[in-house]
Amino acid sequence: MPQRNVPPIYTEADFDFVDPGIRNEVLILSRHGIETFESCEGGPGHAFPEPTVRFFGGREQGFKALWVAFENGLRPAKLRRYYAVIDGEPTGPDWEITFTKPELTNWYAWSKGK
Repeated sequence: MPQRNVPPIYTEADFDFVDPGIRNEVLILSRHGIETFESCEGGPGHAFPEPTVRFFGGREQGFKALWVAFENGLRPAKLRRYYAVIDGEPTGPDWEITFTKPELTNWYAWSKGK
């Protein structure tokens, strides 16, 4: 796995660019050593239909992220390992974790306008 140049300590200001609806999840995962690289609060007009965080790491990082989520009262819904296809080449694998928001128990139906 290639090394990434990421600062080891983050402050809240480092996450000002993160969607407000997923910021807490990103902060918690990052504070526990999960190297996130993409996130979205999900819903209409967003890149993902549901709250999603993507992160780097080997086999153990996915299970660590899941444990961190449960231990910190987050609501993980799915954990996936995936390859992106860039210029016709599979790249990865990386991890993706999705969340169910307590205030929107049926996020998918909401994102579809139902």
